[in-house]
Amino acid sequence: MASPPPKQTMKERILETADKLFYLQGIRAIGVDTIAAEIGISKRTLYNHFPSKDALIEAYLRHRFVQPRPSDKPPAEQILATFDSLERRFAAKDFRGCPFVNAVAELGPDDEDRTFRNIAVAFKESRRVWFRDLLRQLGVADAEGLATQLTLLVDGSIAQDLVRDDPAMARAAKEAARVLLASAGVKVGASAPADKKRNG
Repeated sequence: MASPPPKQTMKERILETADKLFYLQGIRAIGVDTIAAEIGISKRTLYNHFPSKDALIEAYLRHRFVQPRPSDKPPAEQILATFDSLERRFAAKDFRGCPFVNAVAELGPDDEDRTFRNIAVAFKESRRVWFRDLLRQLGVADAEGLATQLTLLVDGSIAQDLVRDDPAMARAAKEAARVLLASAGVKVGASAPADKKRNG
C-alpha cells in the first residue's frame, strides 16, 4: 500500500496559492491580502514565510523554473517533442502564456535590481542551452545558432497561441523546426498526414 503524500508545509501552501493566482490573474492584480485570504491565514503569517511580495514573486518564478527531464530518446525526437508538449499545454484552459515573459512585461519598470528579469533570462537561456547540447550530439555545425532559432520558434508559437487561441500554432512551429533540422543535416522523420493530426 502506497504511503499518503506528505502534508504541505505552510510555506508550500502559500507558494502554491501564489503560483496559481499570479499565473492566472497577474502579478500586479494579486496582492498579499488576496493570497492570505485564499489560504485563510493572516498577512503576518504570510510575511513570516515570505518577508515581502517581491520575495514571494521571486519564489514563484524560481518554482516555475523547471528543467527538461532526462530522456533516452534520440536528440532530434526530444527536440520535436518539445512542440508536442507545447500543443498539449496550449489546449489547456488554464494556459496564460510564459510566466517569465508575463513577469517581465508586468514588472519591468519596477524591477529595479533586475531580479525578475535575470530569472527570466536564465530560464530562456537554459532552454536554449538544452537545445544546443542536443544539437551538438547530432553533430550540427552551428548548434548555437540553431538553438537560438528553435527557442524563437517556441516563444513565437506561445505568442501566436495567446493571440489566436489556437493550439495548432505549436504544430506549425514543429514543422518549421523540422525544416531547420533537416537543413542542418539532421535526419528527421516525416510529419504526420493532415488527417491524422490531433485536433486542438
